[in-house]
Amino acid sequence: ERCWVPAELGGSVSSHAAARAGRRALRHTPTVNVLDIAYSLAALVTAPWWMRKTRSGWAERFARVLPELPPKREGVPRIMVHAVSVGEVNALRELVPRLAGEADVVVTVSTDTGMARARELFAERCTVARYPLDGSGAVRRFLDAVRPDAVGLVELELWPNFVRECVARSIPVAVINGRLSERSFRGYRRIRRWISPAFASLSVAAVQDGAYAERFCAMGVPADRVALTGSMKFDSSRIEDDVEGAAELAAALGIDRAGLLVVAGSTGPGEEALLHAACQRASEIVGREVQLLCAPRKPERFEEAARALPDCARRTAPSGSAGSGGSRFLLDTLGELRQAYSLADVAVVGRSFFDQHGSDPIEPIALGCPTIIGPAVSDFAEIVRVLEEASGLVRADRDVNLQAFLRAW
Repeated sequence: ERCWVPAELGGSVSSHAAARAGRRALRHTPTVNVLDIAYSLAALVTAPWWMRKTRSGWAERFARVLPELPPKREGVPRIMVHAVSVGEVNALRELVPRLAGEADVVVTVSTDTGMARARELFAERCTVARYPLDGSGAVRRFLDAVRPDAVGLVELELWPNFVRECVARSIPVAVINGRLSERSFRGYRRIRRWISPAFASLSVAAVQDGAYAERFCAMGVPADRVALTGSMKFDSSRIEDDVEGAAELAAALGIDRAGLLVVAGSTGPGEEALLHAACQRASEIVGREVQLLCAPRKPERFEEAARALPDCARRTAPSGSAGSGGSRFLLDTLGELRQAYSLADVAVVGRSFFDQHGSDPIEPIALGCPTIIGPAVSDFAEIVRVLEEASGLVRADRDVNLQAFLRAW
């Protein structure tokens, strides 16, 4: 019924009042048909790009195949929590079990990799389903089937038709673990006329820091509906001396547990080659072989990464080729990065040495691993700032500092 916000931002606000305000705002949005036409034209124009990547679940995306849900129980709310992909799913590791103790939980995901991870984490305690495309028909069919009492959108993922339909059904919608980077904010500002009513319709935006709060307000969320909650990834990352599955991963790849190991997580284009060369030079200087395991951020880059790591052992390699005594390893699976970080002597957080805007560094630090990140961290600027000030990680450029830190550590 009521959403908590800090006193300095105005106290609490009724979700019913928020819904009424959202309905007023949405009267000024384009009609559903206009949005549907715009989506169709955009899909046609961008087809050469999105058709390059294989995607499954199209019937679910159009809500032609609907999730199988148990009947709603009297007095038990049904909460839908939406996470786009693997990173957002991982952020829910602590929240979903808590919610599942009090409600029927439906976790929805957009990507194939996110679906696999969500099923691995949550299938035993809640329903995992594909989030629909934002066409009005698909949204209506999906909501008719799921019938949530409340919706939480992880980080952002604010689609106008979906929010509009929820408001029409008096379903409160919240953003949780809200994040709106400067880069994303600039993009949303260009389409503010069409997207701001969806922001204004939110019952609450629970955001990670003050900079994000200002951007949410600038996009149309009233200040008294913004809550500063920090990052949920701090909650879902925890120190463990023995991470389940880590020993099996090391054995499968042939990692020398007595040797030195650098684990580079969420790597982007060019970073595997950069780190391969850096570890070679570090090996020469310290007089010991420095092993390197890379885990690319995107599955479509696995082959490119393998070419940058000569004679690497791959997690998916047939039996016999892995564990061949080499020093380069490729984690070409999803959901095992935590195990890899737990094996590392030094962690390097990828998508940060070239123009990729950074990745989240919380997990390796929570595991007690010395952690290096590059200079490009705009998507996680506040988290990196806090951790850097607390000596939780160091930032390095790709030419000099990276070499120095690898040698020293």
